[in-house]
Amino acid sequence: MTTAVIATPAGDAIPTSEELVARAAAMVPALRARADEIEQARKVPGDVIAMFRDAGFFRILQPKKFGGWEMNPIVFMRVLGELGRGCCASAWSMMILGVHNWEFGLMDERAAADVWGEDDETIIASSYPPMGELTKVAGGWQLKGRWPTSSGSDHGAWAFIGALERNEKGVPVDRHALLVKRDDYEIIDDWYTFGLAGTGSKSVLIKDAFVPDHRAHSMIDYKLDHRGTNYLFPFAMVFYSSVSSVIIGFAQGAIDVFIDQMKVRSDNGTGARTALSPYVKDRLANAVTRVRSCRARMEQMMAHATSIVEKRELISIDDRIHYMLDMARIGRECEEAVLTLYKCTGARGVYRSNPIQRYLRDTLVAANHITQDADNNAGALGGYLLSGDLPPMLYARPDQG
Repeated sequence: MTTAVIATPAGDAIPTSEELVARAAAMVPALRARADEIEQARKVPGDVIAMFRDAGFFRILQPKKFGGWEMNPIVFMRVLGELGRGCCASAWSMMILGVHNWEFGLMDERAAADVWGEDDETIIASSYPPMGELTKVAGGWQLKGRWPTSSGSDHGAWAFIGALERNEKGVPVDRHALLVKRDDYEIIDDWYTFGLAGTGSKSVLIKDAFVPDHRAHSMIDYKLDHRGTNYLFPFAMVFYSSVSSVIIGFAQGAIDVFIDQMKVRSDNGTGARTALSPYVKDRLANAVTRVRSCRARMEQMMAHATSIVEKRELISIDDRIHYMLDMARIGRECEEAVLTLYKCTGARGVYRSNPIQRYLRDTLVAANHITQDADNNAGALGGYLLSGDLPPMLYARPDQG
């Protein structure tokens, strides 16, 4: 099956947020039709990534100096919320691969020039868990190890890799993201999962790579510097909320499918229209309310944060730690919404041919992502409110207090 391509405006024209969201919404039927194929292939095909590229989605967060539109991250999040309604794996891959373009706004411009100097459509993959070994050397870093769950890794010509910087006693003092060339790492196909199988989130193996200083940055050192306004949001906030946004799309997709099915379904025993059941109507309404609440919380959080960064100010620790739980709760609440609907489907819901079971599986896996850890983030917020304590290596370097 072919996928429709939506053209990007010619020249320097920058589309509005509404135009970009409309492009994403127009892709939903084609993406939904290919979701089974993508899940079975265990990766998103190149033509789907090309469709996203042609629609301009990779330019939303990309710095203007390197061919992008440098838009507020909420635009990207709204697009993800639409794409997630169609194919969860494709939307997830767009989220992971696309959010990296924002990261260059935090870095030395030489890093972006290395990647986009010849081709401003080059795609970057990632794996941020600090799993490997990082050593400071003259002019940069030596990096080696194995990193899991690099979503969309087949499409990346580079990858951001996470690692801890340690002092001479082995104590972590910073958390870095390091930009590594594709020639310096191997992709290991170990992604066999019951959900989000189509994301191709394979492992990355680095035997020994040198990364110059200008291709590395701290993920926790949040400060005012050269970066533009739309890059003044905290690193974790943009990445965590991008994950939350795409999960909102998954849950909305389950709602869409549920409504389509229940409008035409009849009870096997009585022949009564299922849509007339108060039980079905109640579950649908409660699922919708959960998802709408998640979306509203995301919009409110980003609007408040935007009002701060537009004044060239940093977002306070007090706001940031509240935001972290706001975002983490989205995974749990969307998971609850989809499960609420799934319980109404009865035996029909267990068949692989029913897309709602895939929305459920994909949402369950997505809600297990570290960014959606509502339990630990709740504990962190409660501890902060009671004692002022903060989790280490997340909000600041140890030497920053």
